Order: sequence, then structure tokens, then C-alpha cells
Amino acid sequence: MDTLRIYIGWDSREDIAFQVAKQSLEKHASIPVEVIAIKLPDLVDQGLYTREVDPLASTEFTYSRFLVPHLAGYTGWAVFVDCDFLFFGDVAELQEYMDPKYAVRCVHHDYRPKETTKMDGVPQSAYPRKNWSSFMLFNCAHPSTRQLTPEVVNRESGAYLHRMQWAQDDEIGELPTGWNWLEGHYAKPETGYPQAVHHTRGGPWFKEWQSVDYAAEWLAEAAEYEAKVKTG
Repeated sequence: MDTLRIYIGWDSREDIAFQVAKQSLEKHASIPVEVIAIKLPDLVDQGLYTREVDPLASTEFTYSRFLVPHLAGYTGWAVFVDCDFLFFGDVAELQEYMDPKYAVRCVHHDYRPKETTKMDGVPQSAYPRKNWSSFMLFNCAHPSTRQLTPEVVNRESGAYLHRMQWAQDDEIGELPTGWNWLEGHYAKPETGYPQAVHHTRGGPWFKEWQSVDYAAEWLAEAAEYEAKVKTG
């Protein structure tokens, strides 16, 4: 693999979350990576995204994440990840999970959120395979993945997309829990760090969420990013 394409969801309300996810991912990567922001206004301008606004959608990339195989030209492998991640692991490790028999690989959470609202007041909902789609390793050339055309992504329900009904169950491979470690749900490892911490309840970019696990590490990463911006 020459370069691993990483698509990170971008939300206009949480740019700093995107920047920290991107910086921490690139910092730990030992292979070339290309990080691409999934920006809804750009996809709308290109005519790739035509869905009506969904009041229940918690982010601007709730549905557009499923355009990744199309954006990648239905070739090779690509990663989608939410913006509320902090990376400690090397994405080069994902290469060992690139088995062509799978359409997609992800952490198979059994997740039932305790909170009734998300970090910015959006109602929290529970559904099968919740959070599976927040970190996906796509086999973009797989026949099932190729079904994710812009027409399908714009037409189909959230349940169809997020529950990965576009693939057969045996085509949805697993990734180790550390690649989508849900803060507040999983116990912290006794030593070391998860590969990727997901602040799905609320992240340290909100003042009321600065006591969550790995908040200090996130804030340090954010300070490093902001210092780089100031110095040009």
C-alpha cells in the first residue's frame, strides 16, 4: 500500500475536534496517509449529497460517511472515522485486517448508551450495531461496498446505512476494540493506551466534558495544534 486514505467527518461546530483527530492520527502513523475531511457543504456543492436535513442527525456527517467508497473511486482500502477521536495507535496496524473477503471491518460494539442526550444536547438513541459505523475500514472494491452509490446513500434510511444492511453479516469483519474505544463504556487498559479513543459521550472541547478519560491528553494535543496555527 502506497498511501492509506483516511476520511474524517468534519462538523462546523467541532473543527478543533477534527484537527486533533487528524494531528494525532498523523503523528503516530508510520506509513503515508492522506487525511480527507468529509465536509457536507462541499459534497452538496458537488451534487453528491442531496438528502433533506434530518433533525435527528447528530453530526453533519451522519449519512455522508457512507460516500467514502465512492469518493475513493471504489478501489483499494479506506478508513472513515468520526471527528471525536484521539489517536494513540499506528494506523499501519490496520493493514493486517485488509482481508478481501470482507466488505467492511469495524469494532462490533454491544453498546447501550446510559445518557439520554449527546454532548451538544442532541437526543441520544439506541439501535442495533450502534457506533459500528463511527470507525470503518472499507474494502472499497468489494461488491457489497460498491452498492454504496450516491443514489443509495441519499435514498436509503439511516437504519439501512448504519446497521450495514448493504453487506451480508459474514462480510462485516471485526477490528480490535482498541480501534474504537468508547470513553465511558470500556474500562481503561492497565498499561498503555487504546489505539483510538472515541469521546462519543462528550469531548474535552466542551468545558463540561473536561473530566472524561484521556481529557488531559486531548487538551495537550489541542494546545499543540493551536500553537502551530499561531506560529504559522
